[in-house]
Amino acid sequence: MTLRHSLFDKIFISFLVIFTVCFGFIVLYASNVTRSMLVDDRTEVLTNEAFLIADQTVAGYVQGVYTKDELQESLRYYSDKLNASIWVTDEKGIIYGFANADGHPDNPKNIFLVDPDFDIYTAQSFNGKFYNTFKSNVISVAIPIHINNQPNGMLLIHSTVEQLQNIQEKIVKLIYAPYLFMIIISFALLGIISGKVMRPIRKINSVAEQYSTGNFDTPMDIHSNDEIGQLASTLEYMASELAKLDEYRKAFISNISHDFRSPLTSIKGYIEAIQDGTIPPEKQSHYLDIVVQQTNRLTKLTSSLLELNNYDSYGIWLVCKDFDIVELVLSAINSFEGRCIEKQIAIRLNNHTEHSIVHADKTKIEQVIYNLLDNAIKFTPNGKSIYVTLSEKHDKIFVSVKDEGCGIPKDSLNRVWVRFYKADRSRGKDKQGTGLGLAITKEIIKAHNENINVVSTEGVGSEFTFSLSKATTDSEQS
Repeated sequence: MTLRHSLFDKIFISFLVIFTVCFGFIVLYASNVTRSMLVDDRTEVLTNEAFLIADQTVAGYVQGVYTKDELQESLRYYSDKLNASIWVTDEKGIIYGFANADGHPDNPKNIFLVDPDFDIYTAQSFNGKFYNTFKSNVISVAIPIHINNQPNGMLLIHSTVEQLQNIQEKIVKLIYAPYLFMIIISFALLGIISGKVMRPIRKINSVAEQYSTGNFDTPMDIHSNDEIGQLASTLEYMASELAKLDEYRKAFISNISHDFRSPLTSIKGYIEAIQDGTIPPEKQSHYLDIVVQQTNRLTKLTSSLLELNNYDSYGIWLVCKDFDIVELVLSAINSFEGRCIEKQIAIRLNNHTEHSIVHADKTKIEQVIYNLLDNAIKFTPNGKSIYVTLSEKHDKIFVSVKDEGCGIPKDSLNRVWVRFYKADRSRGKDKQGTGLGLAITKEIIKAHNENINVVSTEGVGSEFTFSLSKATTDSEQS
């Protein structure tokens, strides 16, 4: 019950904070957008009215059609109609016609008293106190007057924004009132939905406690197609993988015990046979060679275990430099010449690269190629071939080692990288293998931030492919 309340409280508070922030943002956004739209619309109306007044009234006055009193009367009419102050200036900035709206201060005598650099030849619009002429914000538009295509002063209209604020408030209320209603409905639904969500969560928590005790067979019994169902499926998958990991741990101990016990048994048996005289002196040298071979196998196994343990604890220390991957591959192939002659195996190199310089740890990559070739030779029958192919794509070089061996069973492909794992077929044929070569290879390639993959078909063979980054032009030149 404590879990339910604590989680529900967190959900409730989170929703409350989110809705409050969103509501504030919407109100702020709606206010600003509405105000901007109203100001733009008002500015457009005032601009149109300014052109109308300039073309009809001011132009008539300048051309002698209207008297000064008629001009003033017409300006007062438009001022009352627009609830705005109207100023008319000549080309020297002198305001000779004006009509000030209620609450607006008297107009200046000359527009240049407001701003000496005021441009009376360009249409402009302002939103503010117009150079501190007004006590509150106004919307101002200014258009140049042209008579017979000649500049003849400017007409300015200043409209108060108070009336826009009233309109703005009404529009914003229309926007956030439904949103408030939606918040109330949402919190009501939240209480209902949270109850349905908490039941499977409590079930998941109970089963997870069973998993923590090692009881990985406890079923979830949650079969929904939503996120809760996916979580339950993921946990069940995790439990099955943990069960497999426990099996792997047992198999790991069994394998390492077997791989240590077999050579130790041989060494003990041969030495005891030499001590008690069962093996005659003339044959002791032969059996001592076998003891040395088994000792070397134990040494190799121990070194590989230590190497992998260091990788797990400290990671792989790479000393990267530029080198020719083709030369490295050729060197590795040549090192297996004796074994290839013994088994009548041909290693064929196919180089499809134009730029074979890579940037990597040369020693570690040499170990990778050696492991892959060694693995291929072990499982390739006499008289068959091994193909080493180099190709390039964009900034990567790909190296593949393909054999004509027995292949790897499909259900074993994902486990070839597991330490000490050996497919049943390979265990029978390779008594000297440690089962660690591919695990070490995988760790080295992963440390280079590259990939290695295997494709295999039973009865046809296996192909291991890994990638390396090309050396950059700058590093090649250096």
